Amino acid sequence: MQPFLPHPLPIHDLNWRRLLPLVGQAQAALARYDGLLAGIPNPAVMLSPLTTREAVLSSKIEGTQATVDEVLEQEAGMVKEGEKYQDIQEISNYRLALFQAREHLAEYPIRLGFVRELHRTLMNSVRGQGKTPGEFRLDQNWIGPAGCPMERATFVPPNPMQLPDYLRAWEAYLDADDVDPLIQAAVVHAQFELLHPFKDGNGRIGRILIPLFLFQKRVLSQPMFYLSEYLEAHRDEYYLRLQRISADGDWNGWIVFFLQAAATQAAQNGEKVRAIRALYDEMKVAIHQTTHSQYTVHLLDAIFSKPIFRTSDLAQRLVGEFGIHEKTAPALLRQLRDAGILRELQPGSGRRSATLCFPRLINLAEGRDVL
Repeated sequence: MQPFLPHPLPIHDLNWRRLLPLVGQAQAALARYDGLLAGIPNPAVMLSPLTTREAVLSSKIEGTQATVDEVLEQEAGMVKEGEKYQDIQEISNYRLALFQAREHLAEYPIRLGFVRELHRTLMNSVRGQGKTPGEFRLDQNWIGPAGCPMERATFVPPNPMQLPDYLRAWEAYLDADDVDPLIQAAVVHAQFELLHPFKDGNGRIGRILIPLFLFQKRVLSQPMFYLSEYLEAHRDEYYLRLQRISADGDWNGWIVFFLQAAATQAAQNGEKVRAIRALYDEMKVAIHQTTHSQYTVHLLDAIFSKPIFRTSDLAQRLVGEFGIHEKTAPALLRQLRDAGILRELQPGSGRRSATLCFPRLINLAEGRDVL
């Protein structure tokens, strides 16, 4: 099989009669979702569980198996070294890359150097760390059954000698204004996957780039629109649509799939945002009634941003960030545990403090009762 020759950007000869109605539906759904985002005072804190959920699902597409609660338990020191530990570390790296990207885009646009930095974070201290983290590939690779020769590959990405030119063209397309930003986002993602510029981690980096690009194009007020739930649920079609581009030049089929994914996911994400906002408002009242503390909002933000934690760690954070007295913080956490707002996952023992969780938020993020 010969290496794939990428199509020049922008893509011409699209079937606008087929695409425009779907563009309108996706735009409307995304606008409603973004309206909800704009109404949240601190989305990075309140929607932290959705970011973790995205990291879990995007990694699951690539075969990593872990859940939101397992990721949070590892961060609280409850998961020991082993195969599951490696899976969770990959997810933690993905989430860290999302946080880094959010900070970067506040001041700078997406550039190839930035993409390489995301990849370096993604591959840090995990199974792909031997595959040149943060560096575009210099060798020919291919996709197919394990151990198959290139002649039997299902897909062979572009020749590494030509890859730099294709990447620069892709970067220039990011700055251009195509007919519609959602269609452009579909093309940006697919072209990146087909260029396959890294030895590993291309799918995860490509999915991270979707909300970042929409934020850069001012379609979103926050780079927090996650598609991996839909893509994981329709994984076979996701891969098939990308494969049809390389095999048949079927960009229309891919863009139709992407627009349907965006519209569906925007509606589902919106429901979760509403539920999380409602839980936040409910807990603000409940925590104040339980503790009668002037630190209610600080306490609430802390357990939203880290819903599984060691009591000593969270108490130290409350003291350091908000000036809460070192004896007051543990007392507040005990009151929330006794009121049933927090639940003990692991009792304290000796010098090890207890591990608590905020089950309602974790269950809401997972979409099922896990705690």
